[in-house]
Amino acid sequence: MLVRLLYASRAVDTDTASINAILSQSRSHNPACGITGILCYGNGVFLQAIEGGRVAVNALYGHIQRDPRHKDVELLHYEEVNERRFGGWTMGQVQLSKVHASTLLRYSARAELDPYSVSGKVSLALLEELMATAAIVGRN
Repeated sequence: MLVRLLYASRAVDTDTASINAILSQSRSHNPACGITGILCYGNGVFLQAIEGGRVAVNALYGHIQRDPRHKDVELLHYEEVNERRFGGWTMGQVQLSKVHASTLLRYSARAELDPYSVSGKVSLALLEELMATAAIVGRN
């Protein structure tokens, strides 16, 4: 059974090397577990969708909750799915610096990534639009 999980967290260390290390670890670990997804990062906040088998996704989310590089981990959305939306990525990355402010304003009160202030479905819709508009890089 496939599931999709969407969560938000805050980075403990916001330097570029630390963020890249999280992304690199995801890309090296996820294929062996059958996990695909997308990671969006901006202003110290992560928004991540992960997809795969229920056991693998749940285990990964448990690991993220215990990971000292993350704080304020919050589950935003969890659902059983018939197919993956982010199947082409082991872990795609959204570069928010390249996203037009009007895109963010469609989904939030301010032109910044703030998944804590909107519903999980709204955050998922934002990720889907970013995917559709090719704002995602790192298709590994």
